Amino acid sequence: MVSTFHGLEVAKRGLFTQQSALYTTGHNISNANTPGYTRQRVNFEQTGPFPAASRNRPEIPGQIGSGVQAGSIERVREEFLDLQFRNENNKTGYYASMSNSLSKMEEIMNEPSDQGLAKTMDRFWQSLQDLATHPEANETRTVVRQRGIAFSETFNYLSNSINGLRQDVKNEINVTTKDINSLASQINSLNKQIAEVEPHGMLPNDLYDERDRLVDQLSGLVDIKVTNVQNSKSASAMADGIYTIEIVGENNQSLFQDGSGKSVALVDGNSLTYTQVDIKDEGADNSVSQIGLKSSGSETTLSTVDATDFGSMGKLRGLVDSYGYENGNGEAVGIYPNMLNELDNMAFTFAQKFNDVHESGNSLNEIDNGTASDIAFFGDNNGSFNRKGYARRMEIAQSIKDSVSNIAASVTDNKGNGENALNLGE
Repeated sequence: MVSTFHGLEVAKRGLFTQQSALYTTGHNISNANTPGYTRQRVNFEQTGPFPAASRNRPEIPGQIGSGVQAGSIERVREEFLDLQFRNENNKTGYYASMSNSLSKMEEIMNEPSDQGLAKTMDRFWQSLQDLATHPEANETRTVVRQRGIAFSETFNYLSNSINGLRQDVKNEINVTTKDINSLASQINSLNKQIAEVEPHGMLPNDLYDERDRLVDQLSGLVDIKVTNVQNSKSASAMADGIYTIEIVGENNQSLFQDGSGKSVALVDGNSLTYTQVDIKDEGADNSVSQIGLKSSGSETTLSTVDATDFGSMGKLRGLVDSYGYENGNGEAVGIYPNMLNELDNMAFTFAQKFNDVHESGNSLNEIDNGTASDIAFFGDNNGSFNRKGYARRMEIAQSIKDSVSNIAASVTDNKGNGENALNLGE
């Protein structure tokens, strides 16, 4: 006969095991709104059976089951979904950053509007039409001068505003770089804690969750590849191990290598160390020239890559593309540098052509003095007349500021001739 206590013991084990499952369920419910938390489950295991007395004969091979017990507590997490999420998260980070930069620029380059460049040009053109009708009147000449000043100041405002946005993006690049380095440091610290627990056969699920939460954040800043490194032979088969994290490009290959061609990781699971991202803005117009990895806590650069070759999607890449990076020709390219160049080209070309027509005409002072002085209408507040950065420096020539009689509205020696004003309007 089997002892009555055997049945009671089996029942007790079953109750205790189910109770542990209820505890885990309560733990899951309690953390339903905890960021990064992964649902857990208890893996039930049968306890070892034993032969009963007088039942261990060949004809009746007796084995009596002794019940159930709670084995490991495992996270219910799918690594494939983690990979898919992180691959899409870096794209979201990139395009959200680009969208934000374009939206801010759109607020400044807002056309059509009552205060925009197109409206200012229309008003300037209208003042020239009025000047052609009344070329001798100081009132119409004063309006031309004021509208010309407004036209120049509009270019100044647009250029300065976009330059201001560009500096804001530069500050955001610095903040994002610090975020990447901070996340790398925290992940490396969790790696060390996990490395101390796993060899004892335990599963530090809470540490796993926190580490994965940080990795998810990191994936929105740069494109990364996560590799699991086995921590110890005595670790559980379900242990996640230690993470090695590399910054990768479009082909999922590491962007950073040392002199021997070996990949340089952002977080190294083998040595339990991490590196720091370093941005170098030494290119044209202070654009980003290189992106590198340096040793944590030191200025030793381990690997660098030219900004043009930094193909890692994520918020950092989006900010660099907005702020501007130096291309292979030594030029600054990007959303803001390209727009600044377009403004410079437009302002400089317009001023140059306008000055050519203005210098070919005659002003009231020229007619009174009987001399031609080839007066320019637009100038450059740094004393030169260069295309680069001209939208920011554009202004009315000093001679026009001094006297509206220097506005060349005529093509003849007749003060009442306004033909050149029409030519300027065209």
